[in-house]
Order: sequence, then structure tokens, then C-alpha cells
Amino acid sequence: MIEGIFVEGLIYGIMALGVFFTFRILNFPDLTVDGSFPLGAAVMAACITSGAGIFWGLTLALVSGWLAGAVTAEIHNRLRVPHLLAGILTMTMLYSINIRIMGNRANLPLVRQETLLTQVTQAFPGLDPAWVLLGFFIVLVLGIKVLLDLFFLTDMGLVFGALGNNEQMVLAAGVNPATYKVIGVGISNALVAFSGALAAQYQGFSDVNLGLGMVVFGLAAVMIGEFLIPSNRIWVLTLRVVLGAILYKAILYFGRYYGYAIHMTPSDLKLISGLLIIFALVLTRRGKKGRGGLFS
Repeated sequence: MIEGIFVEGLIYGIMALGVFFTFRILNFPDLTVDGSFPLGAAVMAACITSGAGIFWGLTLALVSGWLAGAVTAEIHNRLRVPHLLAGILTMTMLYSINIRIMGNRANLPLVRQETLLTQVTQAFPGLDPAWVLLGFFIVLVLGIKVLLDLFFLTDMGLVFGALGNNEQMVLAAGVNPATYKVIGVGISNALVAFSGALAAQYQGFSDVNLGLGMVVFGLAAVMIGEFLIPSNRIWVLTLRVVLGAILYKAILYFGRYYGYAIHMTPSDLKLISGLLIIFALVLTRRGKKGRGGLFS
């Protein structure tokens, strides 16, 4: 049970890193996530079932996620549509696209199909598959986290940070914010789609509704992480997002399986999730005032 919570938390932690990129670094509220997450799952499932292979499934999931984010940014840039509405438009269109990718089906099972996770567990036949997967995802997520940390220290990464804080300053420096928004929102949704591809393999199916509530999950991970570890160092910022995702997944798990003691049903989880985000947001804002602000 414990290893399952950590594995799912790490998988969704990749998605939360993508949400962190847009919401905290770019200051670009993006709802494309609810569409790009199942997009990655749909592409992965379609590639596996058609025989294209795991490598192409992961690669195309990353590319399709980036394109989805780029479309949102372009709608915002060229049509002057607000961030939220641009994300909603892309998310809505992706619903139909995801069904098309899965062969006009809302659900595509991966039962008895060889996936990346089955290959990993088969590589260590003498060990418990649950713990093998946990070790694999720890290494994978740490690798993605380190790459993001290094990226944010590059010139392009520093421009992204400046763009989120003061777009006019970036304009004055001769940088085109529109181009960086396309790249940044694309990278964010590429991470989200990659997370969706992994989630589909772990759960054994792809579903068109798999992304329902992913924005809320990502925000909850970011807010809980900020409450847990106050810091403005980039390596800490990314670490606490992953830890927040694991903790949030644990809260949902225990709420689902032990909530009956307080007469809580699965339909109450959305309410609990919203209240939890509000609670973490209030505490984080108060902490920022006392410390002078994390992102100010």
C-alpha cells in the first residue's frame, strides 16, 4: 500500500512539475493540463496497442503535449485571449482529439500488453515488483527534477523566471515574451503528457476522462509543497512540488479508504480537495507576509 502511494505520487509529481512551471514560473494560469494529461495517455496506449513501441509512445506523448501547450500559448498571443480561456479552448478540443487517437473509443485497455513498467519489473525477477517500480520512479523523477533545475539556471531559464515576474522588463531587454510563452507552456504540457503516458501504463488503461481534476491535483501539490518547505531556491522549489504530490496522493488515499469512519463518500473528495488547497493557500500567503514573500 505504502509503495503504491509513493509510486502514484511520483507519477503525478511529474505532472505537478509542469503545473508549477506555468503557474509559478511563467505566471500563466493554464487549464490545458486537463486535456494534455489524457492526451499523453491516449498517445501512449495507441502506440502500444498498434505495435509502434514504447519508445515512440513516450516520444510522441512528449511531442503532442508540447504542441498542445503551444496551441494554448498561440491562442493567447495571437488572438489576445486570456490565459484561462485559451487553456479551456484547447482542453475542450483535446477531448475530441483524444477519442480520435484511441480509435473513436473513450477507453483503451492495456491488459496483457508489454509496457515500460512490465519491462522494468521483468528486469529484476527476484524482487517484489512494487518495490522495483518504486525505485524506478524515484530515479526517473529525480532525473527529471535535476534536468529542470539545471534548465532554470541557464540563460533561457532565467528569462522564464523574469517573464513571470515582470513581462515589461523582458520586453525592455529586447526579448519577445510571446515566443517564450509558446516554449514554456509547451514544456509544461510536455511534462504533463509524459506523466499521463506513465499513468496509463501503471493503471493499465487510457481513458478520455483521465485528466479530470488534474489542474486541481497539480495546484494542490504546489500549495502543499509551499506550506511544507518555505524557500526560494529552485532545487527546493521543484523538490517540494514532488513531495506535495506524494502527500496529496496519500491524503486522497486515506480519505478514500478510511473516510467511511466519518461518513465520507468518494463524491466528497472533490470538496475536500478544494478546501485543502484553500487552507494551504491561506497558510502559505500568511507565511509569505512574514518572510517578505517567496515570489515577490
